[in-house]
Amino acid sequence: MIDRTHESGLKSWVESANAPGAEFPIQNLPYASFRRTGDEQVRLGVAIGDQVLDITEAFGIGSIETVMAMPRERRVQLRQRISDLLARYTPGSETFLIPISGVELLLPCRIGDYTDFYASIDHATNVGRIFRPDNPLFPNYKWMPIAYHGRSSSIVVSGTQVRRPCGQIVETAGGPPVYRPSGALDYELEVGAFLGPGSAMAEPIPIAEAEEHLFGVCLLNDWSARDIQTWEYQPLGPFLAKNFATSISPWVVTREALAPFRCAVPQRPAEDPQPLPHLRTPGGAYRITLEVWLRSANMSEPVLVSQSDFSTMYWTLGQMISHHTSNGCPIRTGDLIGSGTVSGPGKHNRGCLLEITSRGREPLELPTGETRRFLEDGDEVILRGWCEQPGFRRIGFGECRGAILPALRLESETL
Repeated sequence: MIDRTHESGLKSWVESANAPGAEFPIQNLPYASFRRTGDEQVRLGVAIGDQVLDITEAFGIGSIETVMAMPRERRVQLRQRISDLLARYTPGSETFLIPISGVELLLPCRIGDYTDFYASIDHATNVGRIFRPDNPLFPNYKWMPIAYHGRSSSIVVSGTQVRRPCGQIVETAGGPPVYRPSGALDYELEVGAFLGPGSAMAEPIPIAEAEEHLFGVCLLNDWSARDIQTWEYQPLGPFLAKNFATSISPWVVTREALAPFRCAVPQRPAEDPQPLPHLRTPGGAYRITLEVWLRSANMSEPVLVSQSDFSTMYWTLGQMISHHTSNGCPIRTGDLIGSGTVSGPGKHNRGCLLEITSRGREPLELPTGETRRFLEDGDEVILRGWCEQPGFRRIGFGECRGAILPALRLESETL
């Protein structure tokens, strides 16, 4: 899948795309849905430097769903056409450009279904040790990608403020609960993956074909209310602790752009079971560096909290897709899956505050002298990501931002 569009020496006539460290060089070309100022029409765009190339205007493609539904060969051809347009200037091409700062970036597509996985064994082990020190992993973890069905109606684009949720919370394991604002609000650093052509009912996607259904990836923050989660998650798993908000970045970095950064899947320890046949050919991993930055209301600049590597995940995106459909569950164009929190072995690699603070027992210290066990009102969480590989141009993912608003007053408090 590596072709002329990936050449490290390729430059664009859009000068900002050629700057060292530019997130959106011509080798990237991520898609987004946007509106022009004063125009209600939703358009399809591609990032190039600090500009958006209006794909709807330049190529007559009205939505990202149209591209997602294309077979890979057609998507590759479209990428090559876009690359050629931006590499060789022709008079009038500049009319298709709009500054990113001058457009409204939207959710990339209509998300019909959303499933969130739990694919980092470091995260699962770190969390398991907090609650079950002697037996951190459940027996099924190394046999299949664990997941739960999320709520697509509460997925919001980066920059949308997040309201602190209320829910049932207990002081002791057996209750009784009280209904109040969450006091243990957390973020989760994840990669979101948009699925492409889809599959038919009762027709599992073979593992060898699974990545053909991967359109592209974005940054994802699966906001979590840990105290609500503690009371509700048994026996059926996450519900209100997770479905109040999920933030994603607006730019979708395509599978084609990720091709130079595909790498071998980490070798499993000899004592671990080998995957069952429908998961046995995992495909490849993707070398994506991910960061979490945090800014309190008293800070002018955010501070780096953690950094992790997506290529270390125990289960690959291909395995997630294949397992998701292994019972005959159909997927549709624009469906979204989350990777689960991306963590690593060290404390600086942990992708949520639950892990970093050991459930609040070891508070995170901020440069202002403030400490955080969990998120406070006014805190802003910023996720960032990029890919690097010798011989290829670095590409970025943009940002996924969200700031915390206070909980709404309970109705009982106003009576």
